[in-house]
Amino acid sequence: MLLISLFIVSTSLMTPVYGQAIETKTLKVEPIVKHINRTGKLAFKRTLNLSFKSSGYLEELNIDEGERFSKGQLLAQLDTAELIADKHSSYAHLLQAKRDVKRINTLLSKNLSSQQALDDAKTLLITTRASHKVALYNLAKAQLLAPFDGVVLNRFTELGELQNPNQSALQIAAIKNNLVVRVALTAAEVNLVTLKQNMKVNLAQFGVSSGTVSKIPAIADQKSHLFTIEVLLEDIAANQIIVGQLAHVITDITTDILAYRLPIEALNSVDSQGRALIMVLVSNSTEAEGYQQQAFVIKQLSNEYIYLSAKQSSLPLTIVTRGWQQLTLAKEPSVDEAQYQ
Repeated sequence: MLLISLFIVSTSLMTPVYGQAIETKTLKVEPIVKHINRTGKLAFKRTLNLSFKSSGYLEELNIDEGERFSKGQLLAQLDTAELIADKHSSYAHLLQAKRDVKRINTLLSKNLSSQQALDDAKTLLITTRASHKVALYNLAKAQLLAPFDGVVLNRFTELGELQNPNQSALQIAAIKNNLVVRVALTAAEVNLVTLKQNMKVNLAQFGVSSGTVSKIPAIADQKSHLFTIEVLLEDIAANQIIVGQLAHVITDITTDILAYRLPIEALNSVDSQGRALIMVLVSNSTEAEGYQQQAFVIKQLSNEYIYLSAKQSSLPLTIVTRGWQQLTLAKEPSVDEAQYQ
């Protein structure tokens, strides 16, 4: 009677081992996909400082900080009285030089002048014509005309102030094809990024948009030791969003590192050497004896997956994703994982 009872108890203890539903999954070697999700700031890729070519007092200012403008619009202008006087003076000298050439040419035809005098008159004509062109150019540059559709970022002057050629009057930025998201990446991440690579950008109150990598720095920031890349947003204009707001850059990058990608719930535990212990089907048997716990080198971990080291020649791997807790774990994990490196 006692033997019968022990047999019944033993059978009841062993039933969960073979009766537990076991779920498996066959994995093939595949490249590791790096998921990048970083928060950056929206900014203008390029800005332009406008200044006058000549000195003069600021007479007209038609724009202020934060205001938008159209290409060709007059933004600011100097008092041009002195520049107009220079233009008239240079033009008068030009007319006189032309008359001198004509007069000396006539005298030379009557042998009343010399070729040297004619050459000198022609040289003076060339220099006075150049001076007149400079005067016209300076007068034209007394106006600041918008080179593109844009917005004023900063104003550095006031009406009536004396302007100098080395003094910026306005800082502007284009509103089209000029928006970037700057995000910082680690050295390992930036090595996976290439110019013109597509990335998704999530902007508050705008949604997900597409962008391309337009800048990859060669040197890391000295303080953070991170690399700040720029993602250009070509389909968004500055008047649609707020420049300076936060944005999330999201992308999946396929690396050249090979691995088995298995669900995180298939991980039994980690041994003292930091290797993943996984229950593997080592034969075609569906009985518990067909499974064996083996150790694998971990290449990468995420919230959903664990990546195990593998080679191009590694065979498909059938692992237990559910029910491995009920299998026999008394055996020592296999240390021969060379075929999966």
